[in-house]
Amino acid sequence: MKKISFGVALLMFSSSIFASKSSESSLLKRVEQLEAQVSSYKQQNQPFLSVATKGSVHGSVYDKLIIGADYRFSIDNLDYDLANGKSASNDALLTNRLWLNFSYKPNRHIDFNTKLSFNKVFGQPVIYAPNGKAPFDGFDWVSSTTNTDDEFRVKNAYINYRDDTVFGADVPWDFGVGRRSTSYNKLLSLRDDMSPNSPLGHIISAEFDGGHLGFDLERLSGVSGMHVKFASGRGASYVAPSLSATPNTQWGNNINMFDVNFVPYADEKIHTEFQVAKITNLIDISSAGYDKTGSFKPQTFNPAFDIVGDMYLGNFMVSYNAKQLNNAKLFASFALSQSQPDEGKTMFGSPDDETGTSYWLGAQWDCRFMRDAKVGAEYNHGSQYWRSFTYAEDTVSGSKMATRGDAYELYLTKQLTKGLSFQARYTYMDYDYTGSDGFFGSQTGNAMSIDTIKTHMAGTDLANSIVDKSQDIRFYLRYNF
Repeated sequence: MKKISFGVALLMFSSSIFASKSSESSLLKRVEQLEAQVSSYKQQNQPFLSVATKGSVHGSVYDKLIIGADYRFSIDNLDYDLANGKSASNDALLTNRLWLNFSYKPNRHIDFNTKLSFNKVFGQPVIYAPNGKAPFDGFDWVSSTTNTDDEFRVKNAYINYRDDTVFGADVPWDFGVGRRSTSYNKLLSLRDDMSPNSPLGHIISAEFDGGHLGFDLERLSGVSGMHVKFASGRGASYVAPSLSATPNTQWGNNINMFDVNFVPYADEKIHTEFQVAKITNLIDISSAGYDKTGSFKPQTFNPAFDIVGDMYLGNFMVSYNAKQLNNAKLFASFALSQSQPDEGKTMFGSPDDETGTSYWLGAQWDCRFMRDAKVGAEYNHGSQYWRSFTYAEDTVSGSKMATRGDAYELYLTKQLTKGLSFQARYTYMDYDYTGSDGFFGSQTGNAMSIDTIKTHMAGTDLANSIVDKSQDIRFYLRYNF
């Protein structure tokens, strides 16, 4: 209707010039009326926000829909040594990873962020195991990270509110809820050339739906960087289907996570942080199908999940920026895990509460022989009963942080042009115990000595499914804006 009125105004204006000989004052009056109509039309049809890419935002960041993309092409050369002396490999695993990022801030208090994720193997729309579709690649913890199929998934959909005071106290705080992108976390993000998410990557790397409440204590305490955050998430909900007699009723025990992050001190050089987490109602499959002799019995295999118990995780890390040493970033991290099996259940092959430990050392520095390039080296070790929650860690040969044994990593990341980068990376994992990448019970998560299996069970079906050593040689080309 506004467009019709605008056209009529133009027609009247034209008629007044060419078809009539009105006075000059009458003409000027008509021109003023037309200008008022045009101004009103523009105001009423102005878009409510503008769209910009992350690197092109000028002026206020509010009322702008910021869009971005992150594409990575990777080639991985994979090699596995099995406990029976055989090997498995893939000379060239080719994969696509694409993220589409959207963020919007209506004001200084609220921001909303969304990330859509696409992960796909070249030429294969759906990953299949030799005996059918891979049963766990689409698991909610990893579905937006694994190369499962050719679908887009929601990796992140999170609303965050922040303010400068709490009940009048000078304590900035923030609260958020939604689907949390809790992969590429602190320290792990260094090798992937990413801005870190808030959990500590030594113990947590998995997608969760949940929320957080954080308080900046620096002004209150006078201690640089002091901060505390409380978070919780749900890793699995057991609800009845919508088209059932009792829609969406709970029929099982949900998997929940509760954690606290505390930064006692942080400045431009030093960052220290603790994280403690509890995860409830953890699972394993009912039967992996192997008997006590290591023979596989297909009729006993049962992939249905059983709840086996709870687990505590703890982590302390410290990092140091040594600009005088080729702009080096040095870090050390120590972590604990403790299993708590339910009555009559076992976790990691034991009916008792078992404590596992892991330590992780690393450094990243500017390459002296190549401009805009960084070199990194990392080492981590895990004990027999060590268990992290790092299923979404970005190493296609398995979670490096979950290794019950020793893991070594070297990488070179080179910035080619603005937004375009290249990386070469080598990851080697030498396992001492089984179950590093399994679940939490005694079927896929059993912590058996690999040397014992190699000595006494080398000819069994079980030995054929146990990885003794693995390596991943990766090259990627990445563009993001």
